[in-house]
Amino acid sequence: MNKELSLRLITSFCLFILLFLMYEYNYILVISLILIGVIIFFEFNNLIKKILKKNKNNFFTLILYKLFFLTYISFLIYLILMSRINEEIDELLIIYPLLVSITSDIGGLIFGKIFKGKKLIKKISPNKTISGSIGSLFFSILLGLYLLDHFDNIPIIFFLLITFLISIISQLGDLLISYMKRKAKIKDTGNILPGHGGFLDRVDGIIFSIPIGFLLLNIFNS
Repeated sequence: MNKELSLRLITSFCLFILLFLMYEYNYILVISLILIGVIIFFEFNNLIKKILKKNKNNFFTLILYKLFFLTYISFLIYLILMSRINEEIDELLIIYPLLVSITSDIGGLIFGKIFKGKKLIKKISPNKTISGSIGSLFFSILLGLYLLDHFDNIPIIFFLLITFLISIISQLGDLLISYMKRKAKIKDTGNILPGHGGFLDRVDGIIFSIPIGFLLLNIFNS
């Protein structure tokens, strides 16, 4: 086992422990979300800075990106916290899009490694394949079928369609950040997570899929 893979496994295990603690204890959830939100904001800020470095008149553009991303991340943190604090909000509506995104990522990795094949969009993300994208959708649908009973208020066809869309959005979010990294000519958005890069590298798809997934599930669950 090489050093990078060992680091990835250790970091993944630590992140799993953190997720468990965040789920069990509200104060850890609040502190962790704020810290991760701040880290992600600065990683995104540095990414945009590098993209706009060649443009001398980039001050207002940078401020605009900062304000937009800060507002979005703040909304995401608020949404997660409210699902935990407000009893009227079903916490599963937040957890499910997160699980779909994680499952989608795993499915893409497994299918991509096994079947390989044609690249999805080589100029944006050379490691992503069409087979990997299909694997992401396949694993997401399997998860949806497994958890179907927890969403009995939503018609099956709509629930599976929402699951499909969450996976697509997660993949698009991943591709968007990959595209921005290529424009900035960097491999990772940070180095805070050994073997993984930055926090933004780990949650690029998740930060887009959670709010949209929550909105869709909430509409059809009511």
